[in-house]
Amino acid sequence: MNFRRALVAATILATPIAASAQPVTGIYLGAAAGISIPLNQDVKNLTVTSPGFAALSTSGEAKFGTGFTGEAAIGYGFGNGFRAELEGLYLNNNSKGFTGFTRTGNLSGGGRQQAYGAMVNALYDFNGISPMFVPYVGVGTGVLWVNDNLHGFNTTGFTANGNAFGPGGLNATQNHSVNAVWAYQGIVGFAVPIASIPGLAITADYRFVGTAGNRSDSTSFTARSGARSGTGSGTTQMGPMYDNTVLVGVRYNFGVAPPPPPAAVAPAPAPISRSYLVFFDWDKYNLTDRARQIVAEAAANSKKVQYTKIAVNGYTDTSGTPQYNMGLSIRRANAVAAELVKDGVPKAAIAITGFGETHLLVPTGPNVREPQNRRVEIIIQ
Repeated sequence: MNFRRALVAATILATPIAASAQPVTGIYLGAAAGISIPLNQDVKNLTVTSPGFAALSTSGEAKFGTGFTGEAAIGYGFGNGFRAELEGLYLNNNSKGFTGFTRTGNLSGGGRQQAYGAMVNALYDFNGISPMFVPYVGVGTGVLWVNDNLHGFNTTGFTANGNAFGPGGLNATQNHSVNAVWAYQGIVGFAVPIASIPGLAITADYRFVGTAGNRSDSTSFTARSGARSGTGSGTTQMGPMYDNTVLVGVRYNFGVAPPPPPAAVAPAPAPISRSYLVFFDWDKYNLTDRARQIVAEAAANSKKVQYTKIAVNGYTDTSGTPQYNMGLSIRRANAVAAELVKDGVPKAAIAITGFGETHLLVPTGPNVREPQNRRVEIIIQ
């Protein structure tokens, strides 16, 4: 009896926690914000022809500082850990200058780079690890529109193609060029379900975002070498962008029902003259040898007491549908009643009732195979 009470108490206490870790099922919305940490990007070729100068062509790297990122997504959970979603992604990073060009001094720069677009993600939640901490992984692909608005390729002692430029000798500004490029990302993170608000979870994840191919940006130039100066136009060819992002956000899964309240503890029944429990195998209603012994004992004792009726009540566990369980409980009660009649109990004295999966001996959630709930109770009143 002590073990049974402990099992009931543990089940009731665990219900709010277990409910908070339900798999994502159906439509959900999510949004997050965080930091963007980009890697240096190749400047594949900076090309310009200015009046009075030979064609200029050089290459190097653009440097960027930590910036901002945000995302919003609508998705669908399949209830088995897998999710699919459509995401809008935004990245914003400031330029910190340039490095790697042929020069005798340092390059400086400014401006910013923005990227925005749509990604299709496939994710998997590891729901069985912890009820309050659900890790997930994912991959995604889509299109990003990259706006390179970089300026101020200011140099000190810059040389290219045999041309020597003095202090302040080369200035360039990209003309708000926007390029569409194929993008991809890898995702690893975790969700913390909020038990008090079913369907709501706090999320945190790391992503590596990359693009493929080069981007060609139109560029305006001014150049000075000694007494010569001029303006011109050309192109800056940028290589792929690679970005590390860390985001924190929220996710809400629509249609999640709140956990059922703990079952009320029924008052202790009034004392009865005799009661006997007959147990059954899962999804069975035939009597075992031990069950026949118990029924025979009940039949024998009924002949020794004055009774008004003999109640035969059938029950099931919670596996299966309620409709099926109701029929199974009646079949079990009929099998026990037939054995009582066989053992000499008048059929008219027996009242048969099926209760299905209600009145559980051991409280459980749905779809649980609990041997003690698969029973028939014989009550001699």
